[in-house]
Amino acid sequence: MSGSAKQPMKSLIRPAAAALVLAALYSVPAASAEASWPGLRSELFGDRFLAVSDDVISIDAPYRTGNDARTDLVVRLAAPEGHAFKGLHLILDENPMPVSAELSFAQPLATFEFAATMRFNGATPVHVVGELENGQLFVAETFVKTSGQGACAAPPGTDPEKALATLGQMELVLRPREDAASLVRNLRAGRPNDLALDVKMSHPSHSGMQRDQISLLYIPMRYVETLDIDLNGAPFVTMTGSISLSENPQVTVTVPTGTKRVRAQLTDTDGTTSEVERVLADY
Repeated sequence: MSGSAKQPMKSLIRPAAAALVLAALYSVPAASAEASWPGLRSELFGDRFLAVSDDVISIDAPYRTGNDARTDLVVRLAAPEGHAFKGLHLILDENPMPVSAELSFAQPLATFEFAATMRFNGATPVHVVGELENGQLFVAETFVKTSGQGACAAPPGTDPEKALATLGQMELVLRPREDAASLVRNLRAGRPNDLALDVKMSHPSHSGMQRDQISLLYIPMRYVETLDIDLNGAPFVTMTGSISLSENPQVTVTVPTGTKRVRAQLTDTDGTTSEVERVLADY
């Protein structure tokens, strides 16, 4: 299905300006990686206080990537009692577009898990910042080492023309959650365990830094700009993406038990829109 593009959320590096800074990013010494966060923090959150609590927000990431171009990250949120989260920011400090994914919840959520297949351009600190309904920010941090492939500039895994032929196709998979820690936490809190919704997208996620292997010309930047997920006919979560999403990315979010109908709509930076809907008889 085609449609008009949505207005993108403000990103730290806009697509139109990204090409002007990509080459400069390669010249930044690795030793400066730890120094990037203060500037990013100031740009994104000003002087707001960022609280730290592993019980409230955490990141599950590998110590070293097995594949720089496709690495799973998992974010877990559990708001303090009486509060709920209204959104989160996933930041890969040293990627060309550091603000790699932003999620906004239609209604504040007490608990939530988010996973995505990401593209790492090099070793980088990773920060996740979650915001409560009252404006309080919580931050979690980790560091991911890579093999040095420079995945944002690595050649696409599929032929660009063939990738465009299937662009926008999506598959929805609903399954029981597998994380034991979350099961125990919900049991202790007397909450029903949520389900995991996998959204599998066919999209080349061109970074603008990759060359066509035949013409040797740069492939124009094109990536998943927004992913809107509705449950039972009502908005649930909107994700704003970036070139940090892997080729053919998969995004996973937790959804409440009792969900009967799921709809996902993808809009990319060229304005192409597609959607898929599934009725869930088993849940």
